[in-house]
Amino acid sequence: MPLESLIAPLGLVLGSLAVGFILDRVVLVRLRRFAARTRGRGEDALSLGLRGAVVLWFVLAGIYFAAQTLPISGTLLSLVVEFIRLNYIISITWVVMSVATQSVAAYLRRSDGVIGSTTIFINLTRIVIAAVGILIVLQAVGVPITPALTTFGVGGIAVALALQDTLANIFSGLYIIVSRKIQPGDYVKLASGEEGAVHDINWRNTTLQSPTNNMVIVPNSTMASVVVTNFTLYAQEVAVPVGLGVGYSADLDQVEQIAIDVARSVQRDVAGAVVEFEPLVRFGGFGEVRVNFTVIMRAKKHGEQFLMIHELIKRLHRRFLEEQIEMDVPVALREAEDRK
Repeated sequence: MPLESLIAPLGLVLGSLAVGFILDRVVLVRLRRFAARTRGRGEDALSLGLRGAVVLWFVLAGIYFAAQTLPISGTLLSLVVEFIRLNYIISITWVVMSVATQSVAAYLRRSDGVIGSTTIFINLTRIVIAAVGILIVLQAVGVPITPALTTFGVGGIAVALALQDTLANIFSGLYIIVSRKIQPGDYVKLASGEEGAVHDINWRNTTLQSPTNNMVIVPNSTMASVVVTNFTLYAQEVAVPVGLGVGYSADLDQVEQIAIDVARSVQRDVAGAVVEFEPLVRFGGFGEVRVNFTVIMRAKKHGEQFLMIHELIKRLHRRFLEEQIEMDVPVALREAEDRK
């Protein structure tokens, strides 16, 4: 093949590459900037999905036109055209999958108002689009898809029987999300004792971030069947009652005033406390060695109360020591009881 005959095809390929590169670096970059200014999720997903694909499509177009100018046999030309067509199908499927998953993720973030995402919808979107793309590829290469669908249907029954637990988790996850009773960001507590903020709901598990910052993995089927307390569903603010006690020799009016003053300082200083809430003190009864009372504060959401309780006990203990308020039965009385 003369070298001169390769100049035009090579020029077509390189020219197509240059045009695709310009579109990718100029047009798509401007589209991303426009989406950033207008907060347009659709434009942003489209520009990110097309990244790199435009260059590939123009290169494939250049190869197609270059092949038409080359002195090659019809069989080889047909193979080149088939190769280009399959690459177009695969790349378009990939772009559609990328745009769709990013759009679904953006919609979930916008509708739920939380950072966490329900990846079960994203994974299902990928699976559906990939399955359609595979069927199109099979049809393009001449494989009849009707027998394949029949085979998949029969095999699907066997797979469903073998994967009952997995399918139960998938459908339970869908039920949890559609019911909107538990969403990413909610603080929940299971009847079995596990608790934490819902971090994610995927195709198999619901992930909770515990107060100790550990990840608790709960199967979706368990999450859908056990009793779950959702502290965030209707009102996020929660009361924070702290049970305490003082000795019988203490002045209860003084104890009440000190406890309210300390609780006010906790409400004012500790992050997560409701600043405008007025703390309460309620005496609850006579114990064997002390008078029981409860200090009631308020937190913005469940999970914030732990630091509030921590600070209240520290500060109240310090104030009681300063004011010489007995927090337990006096030592002399305790020794007399021991001698009995």
